[in-house]
Amino acid sequence: MKHHEYNQNFKFFVEPVEFDKNTDRELLQYCVGATLYMPGTKEILHKIINNKLDGLTSMVMCFEDAIQESDLPSAECNVLYHLEELVKAINNGDTTIDRIPLIFVRVRNPLQFKEFTKRLSSTQAKILSGFVFPKFYSSNAKEYLEHLKDVNEKFQTVLYGMPIFEGKTLALKETRIGELITISNTLRPYKDLILNIRVGGTDFSSIFGVRRGINYSIHDIHTVRDCLSDILNVFTRDDNNYVVSGPVWEYFLAHKKEDLKELLEEDIHRSLMKRNTILNEAIDGLLREVILDKANGFVGKTIIHPSHLKFVNAMQTVTKEEYEDATQILGTKGGVIKSKKANKMNEINPHRNWAKKIVNRAKAYGVIESETEYLKLCLY
Repeated sequence: MKHHEYNQNFKFFVEPVEFDKNTDRELLQYCVGATLYMPGTKEILHKIINNKLDGLTSMVMCFEDAIQESDLPSAECNVLYHLEELVKAINNGDTTIDRIPLIFVRVRNPLQFKEFTKRLSSTQAKILSGFVFPKFYSSNAKEYLEHLKDVNEKFQTVLYGMPIFEGKTLALKETRIGELITISNTLRPYKDLILNIRVGGTDFSSIFGVRRGINYSIHDIHTVRDCLSDILNVFTRDDNNYVVSGPVWEYFLAHKKEDLKELLEEDIHRSLMKRNTILNEAIDGLLREVILDKANGFVGKTIIHPSHLKFVNAMQTVTKEEYEDATQILGTKGGVIKSKKANKMNEINPHRNWAKKIVNRAKAYGVIESETEYLKLCLY
């Protein structure tokens, strides 16, 4: 499995690498990308086996907010059925482990997490990539993490955790920093088991009684922006470096494939930020928010509609100029050097942490010539 496989004719400057759940965590955490969330009751087996969802590389089947509590038993059975049938499909030669997307289960709470894993078999666990922990607080973090460690030891396969930072304790200024520091300290011994940190943008918005419109970004909502900023401050600094995924974009509108072919070859950043129409309000808004996500240090994004997969992952690619700057920085011992394009200075030590992230993103998503090619990846 690798990103952008739906577009076999696209010419990369550097091709993205292949990955699966067993890829080294240092790279895999960057590969998660656009993660499609769906109810745990949804039947998606045949689409997975037959690769019917272009661009699907990671997905979450949800036992929490996406379903009613009364539907939990059927959701658990459905997820276990999917995992078991995927095992059979691999054994029958209908698919291979490296063709299956990263599959995560969003549990309901620590107790349900423990009960569900009692029903999980060792063969099913080898198909699963891990678990998403909602409403992850300092008060329940240890319980989640200890059981995650136990499950890894029990099944002898890597199963990652992805905590979701949300809720009032993190939303309210007077408790936020203390809570983030406590969570950070709790996570530290388990860092090798944490693949991504997720953020509850919609949850934070609800606490303040706001909702971004289709023409605005989550970064325009100041109270929510403050929450996200502090999370990034604590969890993406050079001495406590996690990959933090961007919050969900709530809007989706259909578009026709031929619409994409009418795109002007121009600087997409400039066009979007000036609010010139590219596709439609929903897709333009998504792209605009991903630009701001990236500028602030988020990698990837939670999504709720398959049509967003290609757009989010295309925007994770690295431009040739970024890649050449990053490799130049990492290949130089110190000091300051003129960039290869001769349009900026590359200050070796201050830019080194940025360069490492760029190189990992380049491996995961590939390197393109320039920003004009972001949306060309969506043509096939």
